[in-house]
Amino acid sequence: MTTLAIAPKRPVSLWPAAHAADARRPRSQQTKLGASDTVCARRAGYLLHGRTPTDTGEKRKAILGTWLHDGMLDAAREEYGWLVERRVEDETVRGHIDAVQLDSTTAARLPKRLRPTLPAEETTVEDVKSKSTYQWDSIVRYGATEAELRQVYLYADLLGTEGFASVRGQRQLARLGPVPVARIRFRFINRDNGDDHIQEIAYEADRARRARWWVQQVRAASSPEELPRTFQGPGISTICDHCPFRTACWGPLVAGRSPQSQLIHDDEEREKALAEYAEVSKQIKPLKDRQKYLRAQLDGSEPGVYGDNVLRWSGGNPTKVDDVGAMVSLYRRAGLAVPMAPDAAAMKATLEGVGIPVPTRLDHDQRTAVSINVTASKKP
Repeated sequence: MTTLAIAPKRPVSLWPAAHAADARRPRSQQTKLGASDTVCARRAGYLLHGRTPTDTGEKRKAILGTWLHDGMLDAAREEYGWLVERRVEDETVRGHIDAVQLDSTTAARLPKRLRPTLPAEETTVEDVKSKSTYQWDSIVRYGATEAELRQVYLYADLLGTEGFASVRGQRQLARLGPVPVARIRFRFINRDNGDDHIQEIAYEADRARRARWWVQQVRAASSPEELPRTFQGPGISTICDHCPFRTACWGPLVAGRSPQSQLIHDDEEREKALAEYAEVSKQIKPLKDRQKYLRAQLDGSEPGVYGDNVLRWSGGNPTKVDDVGAMVSLYRRAGLAVPMAPDAAAMKATLEGVGIPVPTRLDHDQRTAVSINVTASKKP
């Protein structure tokens, strides 16, 4: 007997399953303040006070980043014996370190099955971050953000003062006690093309103390609203755009008004903001003029690597326009009356109405604007 499988008209989307799985992740259910929650002071306050998120938002990019992140760390564990996704905590904060590479002295204190294939020269805490191409030039030029540095310094400080948490799966590691960290490494992965960029810095105790102080200020606040907004709000900061507490922080969106407009309450504040706007515009103008002048100098330069920067050009292509002659031919083949003076808009609407693609041609006399694109060159 043959069984026929009847396929649905449209394939079942896997995204609902991905979102459900992501919601069950320990980090998604975490209520205690974690090192990765220290991006924004007010958002950390909402989490610490147990507030219910007001916004869900689109999480597909974040989920893809998580899958890439987990895959990279699994490969590092299997191939190099790195300690990955290890928990650290104290009475105020906790987190999961992406990767810990122990030096030979510390590694020798562990059972052989937990030792790395190749110990590090000095104990290093590594954090893996996936980024888009849109963010990539900023990463290469400027490195980790202040929030990312704070997160990893908290990890390193917890490892150096408390050691690995004594939880299931890492009891042997917990017996090491405090593990001093000498180096911090960021491994940035471009999730669009696979490029990677490494940033390494020596561990600084003063920076770790500042990260701890930041957490103390958040914990000392009696309500989240007492804490400052770290970023400039929806429409300006992508972090705010995708924050689970966007509405709680900035209020509901009002058509025709920016959320930031609520920060001005009277004419005195309006006058102050306007004066600062005028001053900033004054400071920007000579920089814009200088940029236009330099752009004009570079006009016609060949794309390529020049010192620390990569020069690319985009645009300058022929524009697509409706091909009236081809539309007239289509009308005649279809037996339709051709207007004595062809009306491109009406003919286009008729063709679209019956599902016939509107013919176009390239107008070589009209070209798109040429844009300059300057990015940091990749170091060997």
